[in-house]
Amino acid sequence: PVRWPVGFSPRASRAAMLQPRELDSLLGMLNDSTQSFETIVSTFNKTFAKSEFKVGCVICMLLQDQALTLTQRLVGFYILYDIYRRNDSGGGSGRNDPLTTTPFVPIVLDTIERTDNDKERKFLLQFLTTPPKDLPKQSVDGFLERFNPADTLSLPDLDAFRRMHIEGAPKVNPGKGAAVRPVLQATGTDRHWGIDWSQEQEGASAESIDERELTLHGYEPPFVRPVPPLLEPDANELNWLNVPIMAEPVWDYSMCADTSLGSEVRELIAQAVTVPLQFPQQQIVMNGLQQDAKLVYHCGLNPKKLPELVENNPLIAIEVLLNLMNSSQITDYLSALVGMEMSLHSMEVVNRLTTLVDLPSEFVHLYIANCISSCENIKEKYMQNRLVRLVCVFLQSLIRNKIINVQDLFIEVQAFCIEFSRIREAASLFRLLKTLENQPT
Repeated sequence: PVRWPVGFSPRASRAAMLQPRELDSLLGMLNDSTQSFETIVSTFNKTFAKSEFKVGCVICMLLQDQALTLTQRLVGFYILYDIYRRNDSGGGSGRNDPLTTTPFVPIVLDTIERTDNDKERKFLLQFLTTPPKDLPKQSVDGFLERFNPADTLSLPDLDAFRRMHIEGAPKVNPGKGAAVRPVLQATGTDRHWGIDWSQEQEGASAESIDERELTLHGYEPPFVRPVPPLLEPDANELNWLNVPIMAEPVWDYSMCADTSLGSEVRELIAQAVTVPLQFPQQQIVMNGLQQDAKLVYHCGLNPKKLPELVENNPLIAIEVLLNLMNSSQITDYLSALVGMEMSLHSMEVVNRLTTLVDLPSEFVHLYIANCISSCENIKEKYMQNRLVRLVCVFLQSLIRNKIINVQDLFIEVQAFCIEFSRIREAASLFRLLKTLENQPT
C-alpha cells in the first residue's frame, strides 16, 4: 500500500511525534526478525525509556496506515502489548488486566477482525488470553516457522472485549475521537501513477515516511451551529438611530505661539530655579540676557527664588545679578543672597560679583560675617572643616584682590583664624593678616 499525505496544517507539522533519528531507531527494531521479542523489548525500553507512550502511538499509526510488513507488524504489536503489560502488572489499582487501560486495544481487535493473514491473527489472539510462557523467547522467524496452517483459529466475542475496554478506558472528546488521519490509503488492482499493485510493497523506512504524518492531530468534524433566526420587529421596540460620527478637529498648538528668544529664555530660567540646566541651555540663557538686558525684568524671577537659582545654576545667577545692578531691586536681591545658607555656589557668586562690579561694602561685610557665623554654628566636624577651608580661601581672594579693607574686619577675621587654627587654610589666612598688619599703611 502507498500512503498519500494530504493537507497538512502548520499545527500538525509542528506536532511531529518523533525526530528522524528516533524514527530510524524504531524502524531498526521493527525490522529485526531474528532477535527474540524480549531482546527487542529490552532495547526498546533503553532507547525510549521516557517516551514509551509517544512511540507506542507512532507504532499504532504505522499499523493503522498499513505501512509495515508482516515482520514489522508482529514486532510492533508485541511492543504495544509489553508497554502496558509491564505498567499494569502489580499496579496499585488492583486491576492487572491491560485491556482495561491500554489505548491500543481497538487496533488489536480491529486487526484480528479484518486481517486476511492467519499468522497475524493467531499472534494477536494470544494477547487476549494468557500468552505462552515461551513467547518472549521466540523471534519473528521462529514464530512463523512454528505456525501450522492446519490449526483452526476460533474468534472469541470481540464485542465483549470492546465493552470491557470502553468501561475501563478514560473518556475521549467525541470530536477528537472522530478525527480522520491526514493520510490516504491507496489500494487497488489497477496500475496508477506507475505503481504495480500486484507486487508486494516494501515496509516502512525513514525515507518513505514524512515525519509530519506521525501526528495525533487529524481532521475533526466541524461543529455545525445553525444561524440564529431573525426576530420579528415589535412595535414597542426603540428605534435604533444611526448617528454619524463627528470628525474631531485637529488643533495646531504651535499657531500663535511665542517662538521668540525671550520666550525660550523665560522658560529656561523658570526651569533653572528647580534643576541644573545643560550647558547648551545655559548658553542660550546667557546669550539672551547679554543681547537684551531688560529681559531679566520679564523672566518671572524674584528675590525669593534667587537662593534656589544660585544653588542650581550659579553662572546664570551671576548674569542675572549683573543685569540687575542698576535697578532699584538690587538691594532686595543682595539681601536674599546674604540671607541664604552659605555654600560653595553662593561664595562663587559673591566672589565673581566682587571682581566684576563694585558691590556695597555693607553687603560684603555682612556676607563675610554670615560665613563666619555659619562656620561657628555647624556641629558636624567634617562639614565644619570643609566650610572653614572654603571661607578662608574666599577671604584670601578678597584680601589679595583688595576687594575689602582688612582693617574693617580685622578683629572678626583674626578671632576666626585663632578659633580654627588647627586647619591649614586658617593658619595661612592668619599669617596673611599678620603680614598686612606689619606693613606700613
